[in-house]
Amino acid sequence: MSLLDIIRKNRSYRRFYQDTEIPMEHLELMVEAARYSASSRNIQPLKYILCNCREKNEKIFPTLAWAGYLTDWDGPVEGERPSAYIVQLLDKNISATASCDHGITAQSILLQAVELGYGGCIIASVKREALAALLGLPENLEILQVIALGRPKEIVVVDDMADNAYKYWREADGTHHVPKRSLDELIVRID
Repeated sequence: MSLLDIIRKNRSYRRFYQDTEIPMEHLELMVEAARYSASSRNIQPLKYILCNCREKNEKIFPTLAWAGYLTDWDGPVEGERPSAYIVQLLDKNISATASCDHGITAQSILLQAVELGYGGCIIASVKREALAALLGLPENLEILQVIALGRPKEIVVVDDMADNAYKYWREADGTHHVPKRSLDELIVRID
């Protein structure tokens, strides 16, 4: 599979085969991909908590918000929830800011997940205080976002965006649609 194929397959999946376990070795490979990613000033201030334990996952799940544009959906139901999470942290003893590192490394994690046969979703809407207490985090570790992972149980279709309609949506059968701007719209051509 080419890199572009992996990127095309990398969608924000929000429903999973919950019983499909992600081995710790695969989660570690995902963080290995993050480790080799670019870092602003090469300071590398990010840390990660890996969780593939069903009992702990059940406690993490209610600290997350799912799909803001789907106002009539409360998130994945039991049986469709993530089978693993990677909690992305900023170590404030290293840097006061993550700069752009959290986006870069989250993408690397998801691309590695796709190569391994999984999918995921970056979740920035997190009840950070509750999750930090649940995980017993020291004060120097700040939760940036959570990456939900599993084997995707939904179909995600990329559509050409029309009339600046950028909000994703779902069909009655659950097919998830994501509008994307055309390549011609993204490229500014100069003489």
